[in-house]
Amino acid sequence: MTQAAFFVLTALADQPRHGYGILQEVEQLSNGSLQLRVGTLYGVLDRLSTDGLIILDREEVQQGRLRRYYRLTDEGVRALNTEAELMAAGANAAMERIAAGRHHPAADTTPPPFPEHGLAGGTA
Repeated sequence: MTQAAFFVLTALADQPRHGYGILQEVEQLSNGSLQLRVGTLYGVLDRLSTDGLIILDREEVQQGRLRRYYRLTDEGVRALNTEAELMAAGANAAMERIAAGRHHPAADTTPPPFPEHGLAGGTA
């Protein structure tokens, strides 16, 4: 699952949203690290819809413009849950490795100091 798809599904996890609302929610959820363009968002929405992970919830006209609201399907909830569990497991594994590496003597990547003498052990 792409990062964009993950955050779009996450944005829809608590309630249906329209496109602009999804864009805002994705930016907030990602702490600003993911700012989707409108074209990218609708490509992701089309793919998620084709995959059966989201469906059109309703359409409303506001200020003369049509707003389409999307929501997760049961399959979308399962897919998001599975991906979130995989990401959490991966993050836990990484943190364990980092912690183990910091306590392992071979983890010190500082090169040894150059000898004061030449390569053959004599003085230069």
